[in-house]
Amino acid sequence: MQTLDALQQTADITRLLKTATSIAIVGLSPKENRPSNMVGRYLIDAGYTIYPVNPGQKEILGRTCYADLAAIPDPVDIVDIFRKSEDVLPIVEQLITLKPLPRTLWMQQGIINEAAAELAHRHGLFVVMDRCIKVDHYNLLSR
Repeated sequence: MQTLDALQQTADITRLLKTATSIAIVGLSPKENRPSNMVGRYLIDAGYTIYPVNPGQKEILGRTCYADLAAIPDPVDIVDIFRKSEDVLPIVEQLITLKPLPRTLWMQQGIINEAAAELAHRHGLFVVMDRCIKVDHYNLLSR
């Protein structure tokens, strides 16, 4: 049985995924067999505007790729991170300087960084940690 907090988080995630339109994917890989690439393709097919963030690439999934979050020319609703847990805090430190501020920090399944989550939360962001945005979208909105 889910706790009240888990039920509230599920409701908040459902609301977020219904209202968000743009997602920056930090660590998006150009390799089709990588989870980040599969998630990116799924989100594009679901109708989201995707901004790949990978300093080593010029284009991924037919979209311009950006070196970092600050280089993205448009506001984003969600920053979805596919990086090692220990690499997340510097990303969040940059994220909280963006204007306008994204609504959500999303750390993919297996990515846990409590300090980064706390920093993002202190700056008013909704934080999702250790969950897959593709799985949540499919389970909450595609059935």
